[in-house]
Order: sequence, then structure tokens, then C-alpha cells
Amino acid sequence: MWKFVAALALVAMSFGLGFYFGQRPVGTLQQTVSDLQQSLKDTSRNIFDTTMGIERDLRRRQGLIDTKSRVVQAKSELFDKNFGEAATQLGEAAETLENATKGAKQDESILALRALTGTLREVRLELSMGKPVSMKKLDDIQREVDRQLNK
Repeated sequence: MWKFVAALALVAMSFGLGFYFGQRPVGTLQQTVSDLQQSLKDTSRNIFDTTMGIERDLRRRQGLIDTKSRVVQAKSELFDKNFGEAATQLGEAAETLENATKGAKQDESILALRALTGTLREVRLELSMGKPVSMKKLDDIQREVDRQLNK
């Protein structure tokens, strides 16, 4: 008896679903599939853009941390009156910062980092030429790197 009722319910449900989907035009189903494909493309694009943004920010932050480390090392070398090694550290800091901004979109933070790279190269050149460089200049550079890190 229960088998007969279950089979009857199954047949009725199959008939009902067939009637429901038969009443809907084929174009509606195709439009729904098309909308789902477009939604999937948009979602994939957003995920990709977000991932690339995170990667760029991570590369920038890592470059700033490495630059700060080199600037602190240069300050230490300058304090020890080892001007050649201080100039080398500043040159490596500038190169690290330049590599971090390579291929990035032009925005205000990238322009600030490029200006900081120029400042590092100028101070390195002054040290290489034997000109005295004040610790205040290196402190200002370190503050600027900290400011960029906090953005």
C-alpha cells in the first residue's frame, strides 16, 4: 500500500515539475544561465583584483621594512664613522625601495616612495663624495619610512 502511495506521489511530482518547466520559455532559462556566467566572471575578476592588490601592498610593505632596516644600519655605520659602509647601506635601501615600486600603478603613495628613493640616493651620493651628513637627515628619512609604513 505504501509503495503504491509513494509511486503515485512520485508520478504526481514528476508531472508537476514537467508542467512547471514546460510552461517556462527556453529563453528564460538561457538568460538565467547567461546571467550566472556573467556573475561568475565578475566575481572571479574581483577576487583576482583583490588578490593582486594584497600582493602589491605586501611587496610595498616588505620593501619599506627592508629599507628601514638598511637606514638604521646606515645610521649605525655613520655613528661608527664608517662612511663607506653607510653609503653602501643607503644605496641598497634605495635599490630595495625601487624594486618594491617597480611595475606599480602611479598613485600618491608610489610617488612618495619614489621621492624617498631619490632622497636616499642623494644622501648616499653626499656620503660617497665625503661630505658630512647629519644624523638628523637620516632620522627624517627613517620617520618618512615609518609614515609610509603606517599608511
